[in-house]
Amino acid sequence: MAARLPGALVEIEAVVVCLEQARSLEAAADAVRTDDIGLIGAMRWAVRRRRAVQISLLTLKGLLPEHFLECAPTMTDFRRRLETDRALEHLREIAAAHLHVLPPPLGFAPPARRGGDRARAHQQQPGPDPPRQTR
Repeated sequence: MAARLPGALVEIEAVVVCLEQARSLEAAADAVRTDDIGLIGAMRWAVRRRRAVQISLLTLKGLLPEHFLECAPTMTDFRRRLETDRALEHLREIAAAHLHVLPPPLGFAPPARRGGDRARAHQQQPGPDPPRQTR
């Protein structure tokens, strides 16, 4: 199963490979998402999966350069290197010691916090806007 995304790793991998091989994002999204979500929603859905997998593959290249230094961060290249059609499942086995730092869907690292450091954030005071300065 994929971490923090619904479905199995093999399903996510199939979507990403379809995106890599399609003539356009629209064509790929339309092919992989046939329910009533609409084209824009299907494109966002597919791009989220592609981005998550690319980040995982880039992280793996850094963690295991002896295995993947020559690979581009694409499912097609990783599949070719590993000689399998189930690369994400195989990668989870290879990188078992690093799953706690790998991002989802491959690893189990918690998602990054967005919005920066809340302790240092400046919150505007409530109330009316100050008067405009005239020159």
